[in-house]
Amino acid sequence: MSKRFDNKVVVVTGGSEGIGLASAKLFAAEGAHVYVTGRRQDKLDEAVREIGHGAVGVQGDAASLADLDRLYARIGQDHGRLDVVFANAGFASSEARPLGAIGEDDFDYLFGLNVRGLLFSVQKALPLLVDGGTVVLNGSVAGSKGFPGQSLYNASKAAVRSFARSWTADLQPRGIRVNVVAPGGTDTRLMRGYLEARPGVEDMLKQMVPLGRLGEPDEIARAVLFLASPESSYIAGAELFVDGGSIAV
Repeated sequence: MSKRFDNKVVVVTGGSEGIGLASAKLFAAEGAHVYVTGRRQDKLDEAVREIGHGAVGVQGDAASLADLDRLYARIGQDHGRLDVVFANAGFASSEARPLGAIGEDDFDYLFGLNVRGLLFSVQKALPLLVDGGTVVLNGSVAGSKGFPGQSLYNASKAAVRSFARSWTADLQPRGIRVNVVAPGGTDTRLMRGYLEARPGVEDMLKQMVPLGRLGEPDEIARAVLFLASPESSYIAGAELFVDGGSIAV
């Protein structure tokens, strides 16, 4: 395997499981110095062992500005620079919340992580991020759909899509590219638990996907690495759907 990220410094927020962990493992296998965050120390320690290659775990919540400061202080101390940011940390509620049932706490928690946390995860990286570096934001097909009972989540991912457009313009003088990976239904541990508790939902989801199946975390991760690598050097402000064709067809 070619090592597109040899000696590059990469941070993955929410990297202790799912798409974040799969991406961290691929970055590390391609030569990167990988830093991952997670809220639970035990899960983070387990992820670091699984990633290998000298990966570093920094416990913290992407919605906490103090935790983000601590993360970037550690990277600055170790390397003094950052080449790639994968702002992956996010939350999707397993419970439907139609408009009339949305509470203030629901809004504050979901937008606090998916929008506020993602914004500051990128903003606070800027002093370390090298000119010509790359930023990948984890979006979702939900940002382009109107899934019932999920308007908060849908809107939070639409905001992520908008950030990529605006930040591409903001960071153009430094040559920093910002793009979004937008997964469809992906067979992560959290998704599997959700589906097992709701018989019939998995079959319904598969019927919505032209390829007839859920995605695998590694399939999303490969798209993340493409957007972070020189192979996508003329792609900026874009949203790459990795969804088995569910949006396009």
